[in-house]
Amino acid sequence: MRRFFAIASAATALALALTACGSNESGTATDAAATPAANEVLKVGATPVPHAAILKFVKDNLAAKEGLNLEIVEFTDYVQPNVQLDDGQLGANFFQHRPYLDDFNASKGTKLTYVQDVHLEPLGLYSKKIKAAAELADGATVAVPNDATNLGRALKLLADNGVITLKEGVGTAATERDVAGNPKNLTFQPLEAAQLPRSLEDVDAAVINGNYAIEGGLKPATDSLVLEKAEDNPYANGLVVAAGKEQDPRVVKLAKLLSGPEVKKFIEDTYSGSVIPAAAQ
Repeated sequence: MRRFFAIASAATALALALTACGSNESGTATDAAATPAANEVLKVGATPVPHAAILKFVKDNLAAKEGLNLEIVEFTDYVQPNVQLDDGQLGANFFQHRPYLDDFNASKGTKLTYVQDVHLEPLGLYSKKIKAAAELADGATVAVPNDATNLGRALKLLADNGVITLKEGVGTAATERDVAGNPKNLTFQPLEAAQLPRSLEDVDAAVINGNYAIEGGLKPATDSLVLEKAEDNPYANGLVVAAGKEQDPRVVKLAKLLSGPEVKKFIEDTYSGSVIPAAAQ
């Protein structure tokens, strides 16, 4: 009888041990499945210029050495890259500044996280009809971005250059209702940012985001009537991921490469001051 109980006890202990081991192995497998392998493809959404061009430089020249497998997905708007990142179709995106992301998260209920700055694209005022902002005629039409953060940024650019005045303290949160002084009775025409370069045929001037200006064949450093200053500018564009994915090893590798000296030199050589590396601001 004592021998029977001893055998039974040993069998029970063995079963418990096997169960514990089985649970541990299952947990480990689940954890491994939840964490992407370092060599798994990282799909990154980006607008074409300069974001996708910078990513292509990284993919063609730097990624292999770091064991990073990149797939670049191009977008021509500012909404779908965040929508697709939020629903898991993308692993990261690169097209936006922090104020835009904060506004998008607040208005859409998304949970996306800003990882780091990469570069600044100064916002500028452009025209095919005049050569200086002071030449804007009475009643002229000025096209501006229609998203909240870039609209305020555009109005502040005009205010900083004496074209209009804004209510005290509104800063980059300004809307058309915050224009306190409009001596030339300008009419503001909000448009989707991607349409602004094409609008130059129809309006007197347009405030255009740097990426769309470059994509439209404009050179911000030389073609703009007025241009944002880089110093203390909060509108650097950067890498964004879904909340909780900041330490994904692929994201960490990409962030390292985007802030490295090779990318800095590529931006400076390619864009000649129209795009400014974050480290140079």
